[in-house]
Amino acid sequence: MAIPTLVVAMITGTTGVAASAAPGEQPANSGPGYFSTGSDRKVTLTGGADRRPDGSHAAGPRSAVDSTGAGVYVVELAEDPLTRYAGGVSGLTRTRPEPGTRLDVTSTPAQAYRRHLDAQRAAVAGAAGVEVRTAYTAAFNGFSARLTAQQATALRADKRVRAVTAAQALGTRTTSPDPTAATPTGAAGVAPPPPTTGAGRPEPGKPGKPGKPGKPAKPGPETGAGMVIGVLDTGIWPESASFAKKMPAPTGWRGTCQTGVAFVAEHCNGKIVGARYFADSWLAYGGSIPGGEMLSPRDMSGHGTHTASTAAGLPLPNVTIDGRRFGPVSGVAPDAQIAVYKVLWGGTGYDADIIAGIDAAVADGVNVLNFSIGSELGDWEANTPIGIAFLNASLAGVFVAASAGNTGIVSGAISNAAPWVTTVGAAVTKLDEATLKLGDGTKLVGGSLDAMPDGASRQLVFGEQAGSLERWAAYCEPGSLDPAKIKGKVVACALSDLFGSVAEIKAKGGVGMVVFDPAGNYRINSIFNFPVVYLPTKKQAGTLFTYLMRHPTDATVSLRSGGDGSSVPGIPSVADFSSTGPDKVTLGVFKPDLVAPGSNVIAAVSPAGNFGRDYDAYSGTSMASPYVAGAAAILRATHPDWSPGAVASALRTTATDTVGTSNPLDQGSGFINLAKATDPGLVIQPTAADLVRFSETAQPDGKELNLPAISLREYDGTRPVTITRTLTNVGKARETYRSSVSGLDGMKVSVTPASVTLEPGKSATVTIAVRRGNAPWDRYVTGSITWRGKAHSARIPVAARPWGITPRPYADDGEEYGRMVNGAFGALQPGFTGPLTGRSTGYTPMVRKAYSMPAGIDGGVFDPNATGVKKVDFTVPANTAGIVVAANTDNPNANLDLYLYKGDTLVYRSDRSWTSDEQAYKFLPEPGRYTAYVFAQVPGGPVVNFELAHAIIGRNATYSPATLAVPRTAERGMSTNFTLKPKTPLPAEGEVWAYTEWSTNGAVIPGNLVYTQRSSWE
Repeated sequence: MAIPTLVVAMITGTTGVAASAAPGEQPANSGPGYFSTGSDRKVTLTGGADRRPDGSHAAGPRSAVDSTGAGVYVVELAEDPLTRYAGGVSGLTRTRPEPGTRLDVTSTPAQAYRRHLDAQRAAVAGAAGVEVRTAYTAAFNGFSARLTAQQATALRADKRVRAVTAAQALGTRTTSPDPTAATPTGAAGVAPPPPTTGAGRPEPGKPGKPGKPGKPAKPGPETGAGMVIGVLDTGIWPESASFAKKMPAPTGWRGTCQTGVAFVAEHCNGKIVGARYFADSWLAYGGSIPGGEMLSPRDMSGHGTHTASTAAGLPLPNVTIDGRRFGPVSGVAPDAQIAVYKVLWGGTGYDADIIAGIDAAVADGVNVLNFSIGSELGDWEANTPIGIAFLNASLAGVFVAASAGNTGIVSGAISNAAPWVTTVGAAVTKLDEATLKLGDGTKLVGGSLDAMPDGASRQLVFGEQAGSLERWAAYCEPGSLDPAKIKGKVVACALSDLFGSVAEIKAKGGVGMVVFDPAGNYRINSIFNFPVVYLPTKKQAGTLFTYLMRHPTDATVSLRSGGDGSSVPGIPSVADFSSTGPDKVTLGVFKPDLVAPGSNVIAAVSPAGNFGRDYDAYSGTSMASPYVAGAAAILRATHPDWSPGAVASALRTTATDTVGTSNPLDQGSGFINLAKATDPGLVIQPTAADLVRFSETAQPDGKELNLPAISLREYDGTRPVTITRTLTNVGKARETYRSSVSGLDGMKVSVTPASVTLEPGKSATVTIAVRRGNAPWDRYVTGSITWRGKAHSARIPVAARPWGITPRPYADDGEEYGRMVNGAFGALQPGFTGPLTGRSTGYTPMVRKAYSMPAGIDGGVFDPNATGVKKVDFTVPANTAGIVVAANTDNPNANLDLYLYKGDTLVYRSDRSWTSDEQAYKFLPEPGRYTAYVFAQVPGGPVVNFELAHAIIGRNATYSPATLAVPRTAERGMSTNFTLKPKTPLPAEGEVWAYTEWSTNGAVIPGNLVYTQRSSWE
């Protein structure tokens, strides 16, 4: 997935930056203010956690079935496909390949078993009266078809059928390609133009110094020679120099070159060893491919070409983009060969077609598959049809790399989280910074891939002050700016269609652009061939906006390349858009697995979708996944006897910590270290039987799978947890490994035996016992277990969250789901079974105070130092259960936002667009000084009158007494109701707050922040 430039584009691998209206959404005008609220605004500044940074609501998986239940379905049959059949049918011998070998679909047993599957499929389809659209036999046994609701019901009742699921759309969230368009139309959230499906343009990479041509590496295992990487994506641009090498097909290759529009057999030159396209289900549901697409393997957007060349592109001494030299580029495995499986059309494809691509790739004989595709909201269920196809591919020896997703700043939801898939997050490996210095001396460091001016001071003008409000000049939209007001000046623009804004400024005589993001996105940029500096954070946007408002006619700025490194935590660091763990669907599975370069990756693209460029810079987990696919090809070539699980383990146990975080929920096992992965010493891999058992479980756990990580997402903290891991020596010598535990503060962790001595090829099973100790309830504790030998070291990450009163499948991001309850009908959901007792502090009222402040800018941007912001400090003592702050106003025309900070760290932001009743809170806060900022985003008049209320609830305080009624016992997972009723009359207005704490068998569990008011008890 790649990063677009206009919106948070949500393919599991690509991210976007700016906001643009999607179909059916009103393309907003900024109205009477700069960024006023309301249905017509261009950039949404307020909204809940279910909103993308562009303000639009995120969409769930799109089904190919209509409201009547009719549409395209995937039907999985009960018998095993070729990759998994181990015998059992009379007269038909095993087709499942032996470890270290590949499936041979041309063998006599395979052909006989396939005929059997064909006959069974025909019988099932005939009984239901359906026409098979696409048949699957290699990695999946079943078919796709258009079904009525009645036919779907009939098939589900057939004992020869395992599952019937509606086809789902996945992809890149991008616009439909148009090869004649003046603007690029990328894929996988990589597209630059105003997206029609919520995507933007890919983020580019940093210009490198001109590289000296070096000698190409001699083909061998270390370059992936002999390996075939299958790329499931948007196709390929075969004329690219990254693929310009004739190569013989490797032994055992059975693929084909499927010709089509603008794609001939000669395009499969050996480097591109095979190419196919899959659109049956797309055509069955939609009738035609999107405009600008071609019914062939040709890539019209760029995403597939980029991922293919990242994994296995040829080494080139110097790449030129728009006349600028960006240095050498090379795929990770430059001598591996590429098999193309085009399954996306305009950046989107149905799983029914994707499964056909997987099925074909396995039958063709690929060694590695790359899948830079996913769902905008991440996985929504375990063991999907695509997941089952990947399992069967893995059982046949095919390694699968997949992008984790780009929802890091939205929901964090992970895509492609099956335990047999290596799920890859994105890391920043280049600074790509630029610095702007405002006329008042303020320096802001942002991102840029463009050459900056000479650093001289120039006039700076805000787009809104240099053009037409009705034409969205604040965003520098095409046709909005006045040439007389921007000629020779740097123009500041709110984030929108960046490429359109650049074209507008260039055409009207501007000399540079500073882009600020009022909504606060992530750090991204593109190659504009024009001086552009992007400021991604809300804090930077506020600072710049305040300066512009204070200097409407005399603002100045200087721009220079480079910065102080402050735009990222360090190198390498986890990209802020990269989806984070844990897996939201399956208990006991740790995701992401690791991170790899995924920011500003320069690789080959399709000129048709990228301004005519042959190379471009994209960002996203879409770019990180093919890096791992290339690394896996090298490991497979170096160790042909290794299974996909062994390859995955080697990559994970040798990964290193990123800068800025060692939290495995963010980085997984860490940043890929291919050099060490080639000789890992130990591997930890699950058995095929365990993976199959996992895939057949309705609600699988996974913690007992022999994976190189441990995830205890909702374990019972009142009991010890015991798990095992089996270590296998894949080194060449006998070695003793001693275990050690790091991190996991408050946990009691032991490994038995503490050390193991293993001969080459031998295994040992260790028992890992985990107790909560004094670790916090309902929050993650993370760390690792490492086995160190004389020559090798293997580390596995551990994340444990003892379930106290709220089973929250999320990371610890400041939200305390289930903590805030009304005492009249409070509820908790315990993670333990046993006796239950509780206590309460009783109720304390909110301290309320009225304030007035002069209005700031109507529809402005939050800045602590701006007019229209009120600052109020609070001191939070030690042993505080919670702090609650609320702001409201009686003015119906105003819109207030509320920010709670501790020092310079944002603790909570409340910025609802539909009300000025804002509330911020922190459960079990660290002691110290906190500051609440009330921001009149829309003042509603020259003076802003509002009320600010707060409560600081002590954990052991004694307030106005209340009666706590709670059941005597609790059952794990069952909702338990309680009431906390005041014993004294409540205030006539406002809320009162209390804290409850629970106990079971001596274990004390932090409870709830409980509020109530008079109306609750009347």
